[in-house]
Amino acid sequence: MSDLARLRWKCRRGLLELDLLFRDFLDHGYAQLDAEQSARFDALLDYPDAVLLEWMMGRITPTDTDVARLVEQIRSSARP
Repeated sequence: MSDLARLRWKCRRGLLELDLLFRDFLDHGYAQLDAEQSARFDALLDYPDAVLLEWMMGRITPTDTDVARLVEQIRSSARP
C-alpha cells in the first residue's frame, strides 16, 4: 500500500465533516507539504475525532504552533 493510499485510509473518520476536509486536503493541499509537514499530518490523524473536529471547525486552536499552522492549511483547502 502506498503512503498516499495509507493516509487516505487513515483519513476515513467517524464524522462526515472530517472525512470531507481530509479528503479535500489530500486532493488539493497535501502534495505541497515537505517531509516534516507530511509526518506531522500523519501524526495529526492519530488525534481523537472530537479534538480534530474542534480544531477543524475553529472552535479551539492547537497549542502547538506547527500543528495550528497545519490545521489552518487543511481548513483552507476545503472546497465550498
